[in-house]
Amino acid sequence: MNKKTIAVYASAIIAMVFWSYSFIWYKEVFVYYKPITLVLFRLIISSIFLFALTISLKRLDPLNPKDIKNFLLLAFFEPFMYFIGESFGVSLIPSSLAAVIVATIPLFSPIGAYYFHNERISLMNFLGIVVSVIGVAIVIFYKGFGTIDANPLGVALMFLAVVSALFYSVMIKKMAARYNVFSVITYQNTFGILFFLPTFLIFEYSHFKTVPFSWDVLVPLLKLGIFASSFAFIFFTFAVKKLGITKANIFTNTIPVVTAVLAWVYLGEELTLTKIIGIFVVIAGLFLSQFNPRMITNIFNRNDVED
Repeated sequence: MNKKTIAVYASAIIAMVFWSYSFIWYKEVFVYYKPITLVLFRLIISSIFLFALTISLKRLDPLNPKDIKNFLLLAFFEPFMYFIGESFGVSLIPSSLAAVIVATIPLFSPIGAYYFHNERISLMNFLGIVVSVIGVAIVIFYKGFGTIDANPLGVALMFLAVVSALFYSVMIKKMAARYNVFSVITYQNTFGILFFLPTFLIFEYSHFKTVPFSWDVLVPLLKLGIFASSFAFIFFTFAVKKLGITKANIFTNTIPVVTAVLAWVYLGEELTLTKIIGIFVVIAGLFLSQFNPRMITNIFNRNDVED
C-alpha cells in the first residue's frame, strides 16, 4: 500500500470510530434533551465549527445556485431523515442493537451503487460483507439468538436511518465530484438545520425551555457536533470519493464492534470471549472485502522483474 491508500483507509476507520462514540454521547444527552433538540444543536455546533474551519483554511467552495436543490435533497436524507430515525431509535433500543442495525448498510449499498453509479460488486467484496455481518451477529447475539428484547418502533426507526443512509451515499458521491469534502459537509449540515428548526419549534421547544443549562449536556453536544457531525462526515466523504460507495460503506460493519468495546470501557458492559471472536471476524471480513487479487499478481510480477 502507498501512503495515499493508507490515508483513505485511515479516514474510513476514523469516521467509524467517531460514529461509534456517538452512540455513547447520545445516551449522555438524552438525560436532558429530546432527540430533535439534540440533533438541531448538534448541527448548529457543527455548522459554526465547519464555517470557521473552511473559511480559515480557504477551503470553502462557492455554492452554485443550481446545486441548492441537490444540497437540499442531500440534507433531507442526511442529516434530517437519518437522524430522525437514529436519534429516536437509539432512545428506544439499546445502543449496541442500534449499532448493529446501522451495520446492515453494506448489505444494501451495492444496489444503489450499481443502479445510480454503475459500481459493480466483486466476489471478494460480497464475501467480505457476508463474513463481516457474521462477525457483527456474533458480537450482538453472543448470548444466543432470541435473547435481545427490542422495541419494534425503535427497530423500525433505525431501519429508516439505514434507508436514508443509502440514498445519502448515492447523493454524496455526486456532490463530492463537484465540491471538496469540507464544502460538501459544511453546506449539508447547514441545509439540515433548515429541516430541523421548524420541527424543533413545533414539537420540542416547550420541553427545551424547561431544561436548565448544564455543562454535562454541553460537552457531549460539542463532541457530537465537532467529531460525529463534522470530522466523521469529512473523513467518510473522502473515503467514498476514493473507494466508491460499496467499499466505503463496508466499514460501517465496524461500528457495532467498536461500540461494544466502548460500552465495555465507559459503561461497564460485558466483553466476553465470544464478543472478541466476533470482533476479529468483522475485521477479517473488512480485509477480505478490500482484497484485490491483482495486488498479489503485481507483487509476484515485481519479484520476477527483480530476479
